Amino acid sequence: MNKRRVKPEHVRREEIVNAAYEVIFEVGLSNTTMAQIAKKAQLSVGIVSHYFGDKQGLINACMLEMLNVLRRKTAQYKAEVQDSHPESMIKAIIDSNFDISQVNQRAMRIWLDFWSASMHMPELSRLQRINDQRLYSNLKFHFLELMPKDQASIAARGLAALIDGLWLRGSLSQDTTFDSTLARSIAYDYVDTQLKLVKQIRQERQNE
Repeated sequence: MNKRRVKPEHVRREEIVNAAYEVIFEVGLSNTTMAQIAKKAQLSVGIVSHYFGDKQGLINACMLEMLNVLRRKTAQYKAEVQDSHPESMIKAIIDSNFDISQVNQRAMRIWLDFWSASMHMPELSRLQRINDQRLYSNLKFHFLELMPKDQASIAARGLAALIDGLWLRGSLSQDTTFDSTLARSIAYDYVDTQLKLVKQIRQERQNE
């Protein structure tokens, strides 16, 4: 007699989170219910609640997982850099933020819902602040290897804002496909401009 195989907890949680992503993409975060997610995952509401408590607990877990995907992508892109030069590392961070995992239609729709909800949900707001600080700190670390502290801070904040702005404009566009090549090119140009400015300032000071 065949016995139904019980899936490991991490597998079951992943299935529920993926089901939640699908429902949020289809109906929006505000219209999403635990019953819809359970149906999508082919589970009972009781089992979904067992793993995540309530809808808020599940939504928090979903956003955290999206942040973890971005964090892992950033680490992957940086690890693939051949020369480990600070400029290359900065551009690897740019690449990770415009990776297909971040700019596909489903991910962008869900991110927009989470960003909007973070204004009213303290835990989502906290996670968003962590994400913002992580991007800024990561960029500043490498800019500091290329320029003085004050300039590095400004350059990092500017690039972080540019990345978010390019992503947001792309997500609100009527186009079905995000132009990641163009977004990368614009962000790269910002980095190149900042480095040229620093070089120019140093040259002027040497000539004084």
